[in-house]
Amino acid sequence: MRCLSTWTVLLLGITGTLSQGTWRSIMGTSGRPNPAVYHNEDNYKWTTWFNVDHPGGKGDYEKLNVIRFYYRARVCEVPQALEARTTKWIPAPSTGERVHSDPAVGFWCVNDEQPVGRNCSNYAVRFLCPKELVSDVGEVMWGPWSDWSLCPAQCDQVAIQHRSRSCKSSSKQCNGQTVEARSCRGPPCPRCDLQCVMGRVNDECSGCMCQDHTVLGSVRSAGGLPAPGAAILRADSTPKLLTVTDHNGHFQVPGICPDGNMTLMIKLKNHSPHQVTVPPSTERTSILLLKLERAKKLYVLKNPENKARREGQTAAFCCKVDGTPEPNQYEWFHNGTLLDRSQYQYDQTLVLRNLSLDHIGQYYCRASNENGAIKSKIATLTVIGQKAPSCNPKPDSHLIRLPHDCFQNETNSFYYDVGKCPTSMCTGKLDNGIRCKDSVSFCCGISNMEEKEITCQGYQLPVMIVTQCGCKTCVDTKAIVRGRAIAADTGEPMRFGHIYMDGTRISRTGYKGTFSIQVPTNTERLVLTFVDNMEKFVNTTKVLPFNPRGGAVFHEIKLLRKKPAVIISSRETNKLDLGEVEGQDPIAEIEIPPNAFYKENGEVFMGNVKASVTFLDPRDVSTAAAAQSDLNFIGDEGDTLPLRTYGMFSVDFRDEEGGESLNAGEVKVRLDAAQVKMPEHLKT
Repeated sequence: MRCLSTWTVLLLGITGTLSQGTWRSIMGTSGRPNPAVYHNEDNYKWTTWFNVDHPGGKGDYEKLNVIRFYYRARVCEVPQALEARTTKWIPAPSTGERVHSDPAVGFWCVNDEQPVGRNCSNYAVRFLCPKELVSDVGEVMWGPWSDWSLCPAQCDQVAIQHRSRSCKSSSKQCNGQTVEARSCRGPPCPRCDLQCVMGRVNDECSGCMCQDHTVLGSVRSAGGLPAPGAAILRADSTPKLLTVTDHNGHFQVPGICPDGNMTLMIKLKNHSPHQVTVPPSTERTSILLLKLERAKKLYVLKNPENKARREGQTAAFCCKVDGTPEPNQYEWFHNGTLLDRSQYQYDQTLVLRNLSLDHIGQYYCRASNENGAIKSKIATLTVIGQKAPSCNPKPDSHLIRLPHDCFQNETNSFYYDVGKCPTSMCTGKLDNGIRCKDSVSFCCGISNMEEKEITCQGYQLPVMIVTQCGCKTCVDTKAIVRGRAIAADTGEPMRFGHIYMDGTRISRTGYKGTFSIQVPTNTERLVLTFVDNMEKFVNTTKVLPFNPRGGAVFHEIKLLRKKPAVIISSRETNKLDLGEVEGQDPIAEIEIPPNAFYKENGEVFMGNVKASVTFLDPRDVSTAAAAQSDLNFIGDEGDTLPLRTYGMFSVDFRDEEGGESLNAGEVKVRLDAAQVKMPEHLKT
């Protein structure tokens, strides 16, 4: 009975007639009894697994004569039993396929015998042979087996792993197989330890779900309009999309537990991602009213600084960019070539160690997020040899004008060369710290001077001559921008207006429209917005040049006067012409459909609207000085590119009665094609 019990699994695998397929008796053609049943298992040995055919064509045929042709030394003449499994290690009787098996013939599966739409699996077989009949001849010519391949099975699953060997004989062909396979089991699946205060754990073990609770919500854009197509996601480590808002900006998510632990994320194009926690509740329904904020374009907070170093020293460049959403990637470039992140291990900071002359050049960073990219300003790295002078000791030429009675016969002019030192950076005495900005800046300056007297008519004029340059501490400078804000048409000053920089009020204009601003340190691009409290002029944003080396610059700011408001009905389609040149047709028009005005809370406004539309017509050259910004924009790759325009307009919509500011939804701007002048635009 012990022997019979030992081979129960074998008999289940190869005997009987089952619904899955027809299986012949384990008895051989000679009528000998099955050794698996009547003999001790120590007298028999399973061969390795064989897979000489694939289920393409008519089916999978693992015939004994074919196996013996390739692997004669591995199979006995009269196998006593046969076992078959798929390559996924599923026993043949458990596949649901109709198969055939005979130890004396082999194993086969025919595609035409399978249910409609199904083909045979890929099978491997092995045979049971008496130990003394299984030959090991030729194995001495084989090399060692390789390690078993990694088990590809997923958790709590079974798969096949392989190992291989190569024939080491140069004169004989090795008998046996090159590859062996065996079953393997994947690691145990991790247990879900999540505990739910309310509801039950979901199938992904990523959160709790309450089937009897529903979250209803309304999403509005930054302007208060309904936000159709906004994505509602579960804010986990791997956010999962739950639903999207309909055409009214409404959404419904069933199964969310109101336990105070579930956070939803709302995403909409050109808006910042918004997260909200479902508040605790005992009701069957929770209602969320959400308003999104417009995404802030990327802008540079910190630019890399110019550096001067000697060979072998270390330099660090830093870059910081902000925006909504924040940048998810920083890249650094050297002379326009992207640096290998794996080599330099950079993020916001690029550290260059053991500097050589190959590191000389220009560096900048590029930060990007899902909405675009931006580049920092360029920083220059100067690398000087260990024994080379930090500055050229010989001064540059610098001519000064002498008095009218000091004509110099030597030079045949009224000019005299007193020399000067360049203001380039140099390597001073720095500590070994790695910093974004050096604690002390060093520049080439005057190291030595001497007094010389110049002969004039009747007197001697003393002058100081620069004789030698050296590395000195840089002198701090202050840049000041002064100006006057006036109307572009009459020159009327903007009295007591506010001036904003980066959204913060930094100054105001005087009674005559004058202003004075000290440029903050490290400012590369001075962008100011002028706001008229008396609402005579359009809010105007200007990019003002200044001297980064210090000194004062004067600018005259031209402002467009607001156009008088016209009364329109929110219930009707309204068309407003854009064009300021007398005797010429409007260049464009604004079309506002009915019911397109909204209050700040998102409610549709019904009533009369005071509409003021101020247009800067590019055909009127006299208003060019009043154009907003510097007509540049940031491209998708972060480059600053020139902007060409057919005009700029500013709109101001208000409730006729209460004066409340209104937002407009779908607004169309139609351009007169006859007035399109740019050749590349004519094609489109």
